[in-house]
Amino acid sequence: MSVTVALESPRQPEIIRLLDLSDAYTQSLYPAESNHLVDLSTLEKSIVSFFVARNAGEIVGCAALLQAGDGTAEIKRMFVDPQARGLKVASRLMERLEEHARALDLDAIRLETGIYQPEAVGLYRKYGYADVGPFGSYLPDPLSLFMEKRLK
Repeated sequence: MSVTVALESPRQPEIIRLLDLSDAYTQSLYPAESNHLVDLSTLEKSIVSFFVARNAGEIVGCAALLQAGDGTAEIKRMFVDPQARGLKVASRLMERLEEHARALDLDAIRLETGIYQPEAVGLYRKYGYADVGPFGSYLPDPLSLFMEKRLK
């Protein structure tokens, strides 16, 4: 089966389950002050494009693109169901996020991820994201990595 990625509402039971899994995972790695998770109501805002990955109709991953209003957007809530790892779900999500950002004529995509997530860091580096300093409302945090990919 091939993985599909499409814009969908985040308010679905399967998505809420993924967000809960994501929360538990990051809470197991980092203290609360180093977790920068957005909630479901934020994901429903008009400045957010929320993508759902499906395999054979089943939800296996998600990611959001949150527009900052300055020509950039931030990847938020990217998560793949642990049972779906190995299906290239994260790669499909990244490709779709970047395609959408280009369609929105954005200058750059940014993200914040934790230092204890080598798979995520490796994925972002594979897609050309480079280290930058804190952006937006983020403060320096020794447990955070801030990354950016210029689109123009």
